[in-house]
Amino acid sequence: MTGDVSPMRTALTRAGRTIRPGPTAPPIRQVLSDRRDLVSSARQRAQSPLTTLRHYAVTSPGKLILILVVLALACLGTGLYASTTLENRTQTLRLMIDRTEPLAEASQVLYSSLSIADASANSAFISGGLESPELRTRYSDALATASSSLVIAAGSAEDVGSAPTSTAEREIDADLNTLAISIPVYSGLVEVARTNNRLGNPVGSAYLGEASSLMQERILPAAQRLYQRRSMAIADPQSALTKPPWGVYIALIALIIGLVMTTRYLARRTRRRFNIGVLSALIAVVVGTVWLLTSGLMSVAATNNARIDGSAPLRELTSARILTQQARSAETLSLVRRGDQDDLDRTFADTTAAIERLLDRVDGNRGDSSAVTDAQLYNANYVLDRWRELDAQVRQEMANGNFAAARTMTVGDGRLTTAQAYRDLDRALTDTITTTRLEFRDDINTAQRVLGFTGTGILVLTLFAGAAVVIGLIPRIREYR
Repeated sequence: MTGDVSPMRTALTRAGRTIRPGPTAPPIRQVLSDRRDLVSSARQRAQSPLTTLRHYAVTSPGKLILILVVLALACLGTGLYASTTLENRTQTLRLMIDRTEPLAEASQVLYSSLSIADASANSAFISGGLESPELRTRYSDALATASSSLVIAAGSAEDVGSAPTSTAEREIDADLNTLAISIPVYSGLVEVARTNNRLGNPVGSAYLGEASSLMQERILPAAQRLYQRRSMAIADPQSALTKPPWGVYIALIALIIGLVMTTRYLARRTRRRFNIGVLSALIAVVVGTVWLLTSGLMSVAATNNARIDGSAPLRELTSARILTQQARSAETLSLVRRGDQDDLDRTFADTTAAIERLLDRVDGNRGDSSAVTDAQLYNANYVLDRWRELDAQVRQEMANGNFAAARTMTVGDGRLTTAQAYRDLDRALTDTITTTRLEFRDDINTAQRVLGFTGTGILVLTLFAGAAVVIGLIPRIREYR
């Protein structure tokens, strides 16, 4: 054992003293490992900007810079979003008043004029021989009005030659082609019928019947579809415009909350109660929100009034006028087609009953600010009842075989004729339609003017708010240098 210990003792003993390892010194491997970890961490921080940015973001100047960037971008984004949304609403209102509503009005006039022309042609044929100048003029004026309305209803000159891009546009284009082709054919058949009627040829009634069938089965359905599609082009965007721009309100309120929280954070960190820049931005955004709240609600109210007191009753009254023309055509055709009395009598009764229901609906749905008066509706209902009574007398004369008296009561010029009652009802409906249309256009113009420059104003205010935030926070960031 002495031999084993002696070499170790010799190795640990130098110059007469014993060397012992220090109890607190770390092992050499652990020191090298820690050094490698420190070098690797330093290299990683130097190579990763995101890591450096994350470490910097938790510092006070880093937080202020982050707040500055977020608020500036929020101000810019809110302003652009508000401006785009409100400008789109203004453009929709402007398009509605400048283009969509005139197209719908032209389509309504087109349908009514075609019906008037058909009824006038039938009345002229019933009178026998040479028709009266009044009937001839009424027919010619109605056909001319229908032709000009067709040009307007087809759209503006800038649309000519453009290909339809949707199913609705293709259907409108098909109806317009049908009308453009069929109206000249109809007028030609009427002229042939008129010529034969003057010469006393019985074949004239056949030509008139073919012309009337073309009008009832092909031309008027196309005109009615055209009007319905044009009127729906008003109803669809108008329904959307009656809702406030909630997205803009939410964006502005969120921006206000962010500015208030920033003010509280700065007051807590910098021991300053107010920051002029952030406070100015807050005031600007609040002003923009109040502006939008006022103008937006006024615009929505005006648009809603235009829908309730304008476009809704306008569709009902227009439908009533269209039915009036259909009832007159059925009434006059009953004297031409004496073997088709039951169907034509039923058509007249059904259409006049539908007119009464439409007038009652307009009366029941009127708002407090409606431009349609009680006198206008009473007059229309009174004339409708008188027309029914006179038509019943005509039917009685025809049942008794007194066709001459029936013809006089149908196309005569006296007050106690169905022709006069029909003209009175058509005039009453036309006056009410004109009043309602003016009400609609006034409300839409009000909505457009009220909304006006709100989008541009909010954009300017939010840009000012973004600049104010930058100007207000930069001095606070520099204090940390």
